[in-house]
Amino acid sequence: MFKLENLVRPNIRNLQPYSSARSEYQGTADVFLDANENPFGRLNRYPDPQQMAVKNKLARRNGLPRNSIFIGNGSDEIVDLAFRIFCEPGQDKALCFSPTYGMYAVSAAIQGVELMNLPLRSDFQIDTIKLKPYLEDKQLKIIFICSPNNPTGNTIHQADIAQILTQFSGIVLLDEAYIDFSAQDSWLNVLSQYPNLIISQTLSKAWGLAGARIGIAYAHETIIRIFNRVKPPYNVSTPNQLAALKVLEDEASCIRQIEIILKEKIKLQTALNDLAIVKRVYPSDTNFLLVEFTDATVCYQALRAKGVITRNRHRLVANCLRITIGTPAENEKLLSGLLEQQKELLKLNK
Repeated sequence: MFKLENLVRPNIRNLQPYSSARSEYQGTADVFLDANENPFGRLNRYPDPQQMAVKNKLARRNGLPRNSIFIGNGSDEIVDLAFRIFCEPGQDKALCFSPTYGMYAVSAAIQGVELMNLPLRSDFQIDTIKLKPYLEDKQLKIIFICSPNNPTGNTIHQADIAQILTQFSGIVLLDEAYIDFSAQDSWLNVLSQYPNLIISQTLSKAWGLAGARIGIAYAHETIIRIFNRVKPPYNVSTPNQLAALKVLEDEASCIRQIEIILKEKIKLQTALNDLAIVKRVYPSDTNFLLVEFTDATVCYQALRAKGVITRNRHRLVANCLRITIGTPAENEKLLSGLLEQQKELLKLNK
């Protein structure tokens, strides 16, 4: 049985949040003498601490209450706050399914929380049989699920996620950073059915706003209320909020860019499969491909020497590079570099 009050750390339940000048005042005024700001300048005023304009835009877009939305300084802040709110350092545990996004482990280490790893099956899906003993651990407070997953690129089976949500009495943080590239619907459509679900999204990927650090959490308003109490008062700057509003107001451009990226992904996948140095291109529901090479490190170094940077994921998935889908010209440069490397290897093997 899910009971939020049993999950929140006592010190967080009793926390008296900082009350900023801008959060205390609501309405319109001509003169602001409440926050010790410099009266001169273009960015001299503190930003909206609750990012109301951005939340209103997201609420209308997704058909959700504004009170079910939290805006973070990137999704990493959302992960960090989840540990702070629900996990007692040195006592509670969290769980993720490896290989996956590395910041779960970093945030857990910073907060002094044990992060257990359950390896995904060979098809990069959750082994629900091996998961059962973990769900019985009374100290397990958060389960992280990245879907579509990074670096594997696949979407986790919906039935498995639903099973975890219904069987687990703790928090499930579903990371949907790449959902805009997937044919699979977001879990936002069923958010109201799961009081223990937090959905994390971002404007860094499909929306092209990685430099602005806009992370979004959707959850029941009781969870969002706690996030707002714990976060720093001015966690998202005014320029970043304005940048978020600008891209959200031009969704048509985002859709066009996604279409280009997905078409390029198909072309790149086909071209990579034709290379002798490529052993496998994994299916992807994201804007990247996980590619197994005969020797990933050699190919990574060869591409780097030509000014093309990929991500060497050999330690997570043997002999694999994670390759982001770039512009048509960038993708051509990538393929050209790999073709040259293939020719070099063929010469050496003669």
